[in-house]
Amino acid sequence: MDRRSPAGPSWLVAPRGGAAYRYSTAPLRGAAPQTAEAADLVDGNLPDFHQALMDELDFPLAWGTSPLHDFPAWRRTARAKAEEHLLVARQDGTPYAPEFGESSQGDGFTRELVTLSLTRYDRVRAALLTPHGTGPFPAVLLLHDHGARFDIGKEKLVRPWYDDTRLASAQAWADKYFSGRFVGDELARLGHVVLCVDALGWGDRGPVVYDRQQALASNLYNLGSSLAGLMAREDARAAGFLAGLDHVDARRVAAVGFSMGAYRAWQTAALTDDIAAAACVCWMTGLKEMMVPGNNTLRGQSSYYMLRPGLARYLDIPDVASIAAPRPMLFFNGGLDPLFPADGVRTAHEKLRAVWRSRHAEERLHLRTWSDLGHVFVDRMQDEVFSRLDTVL
Repeated sequence: MDRRSPAGPSWLVAPRGGAAYRYSTAPLRGAAPQTAEAADLVDGNLPDFHQALMDELDFPLAWGTSPLHDFPAWRRTARAKAEEHLLVARQDGTPYAPEFGESSQGDGFTRELVTLSLTRYDRVRAALLTPHGTGPFPAVLLLHDHGARFDIGKEKLVRPWYDDTRLASAQAWADKYFSGRFVGDELARLGHVVLCVDALGWGDRGPVVYDRQQALASNLYNLGSSLAGLMAREDARAAGFLAGLDHVDARRVAAVGFSMGAYRAWQTAALTDDIAAAACVCWMTGLKEMMVPGNNTLRGQSSYYMLRPGLARYLDIPDVASIAAPRPMLFFNGGLDPLFPADGVRTAHEKLRAVWRSRHAEERLHLRTWSDLGHVFVDRMQDEVFSRLDTVL
């Protein structure tokens, strides 16, 4: 390509990384002439001025930094800010209008599929497990991971008794991440009502293709909405549906999730009081510590399910989770987890601990790093979560 510039003010076309960039050669009044170097990127898809942007993030609405010193007032303000950055309409009171399918018997519980309206836009199919007995029972909103595997969603956590083809995929997933267990079935066997719903793109609502996630997200933005916001709204609505079931004790509903499901769990606890406790495995970090070259988040695609534009101008990731304080919360991470660097986990845990301590409720916050584990939710982690739920619910 000819990179010579014609005489006078003109444009220089400079190919970089497979894309063409145009720069005016005419000097800007009061500014240094532009050069091709101004468009450089650093490793990890970050602009070369990313540190300056990061330095400007001081999270002014965080508890302890905010001028609000009354915790209930801070919670209302912080939750309203988190709601604002969902970029989706507030709950409109659409009736759930559940339709229950044929039931089947599990090991000490009944399982059924239920179709309901989580928003006015869509009806979704969920797996519902109910222990034998009269209740009311404690309940768990069980939130599936991302994992770049879209043909199964709720089936990752609840054995798909209704689909032998999905069962093979689901069992392989359970073997890889959950010590061969279906976490939802285990919780139901232990006496919890369990609800598990597909997020948009998974299972019955997909499968989306990995390299089309970004297009799905951008199209929702163009429609005045948000992929991450939609998922957050649906999860909060699912919590309300679960808490309202006749055989559920509405005071004892927990959110539990692994990986992206952990993000969904603490986010749901922050957005709705229908969640009394949460267990979040392998998704908690400080934003600045996560936004570093090489981190998986910087690839785009999957991160759009957890992207809340503009919220970082007010709140860090653990600040949002802290809206749930002082309710009982559990956060596990793997010491060998490549997705969440240790310094980010430490930063987040320190922030969380400070908030619960300020509420004289540090005993309700359970933080643990499993030094020998990576990005998994294996049986010994599950057993500790189950024990903790029994205690706090």
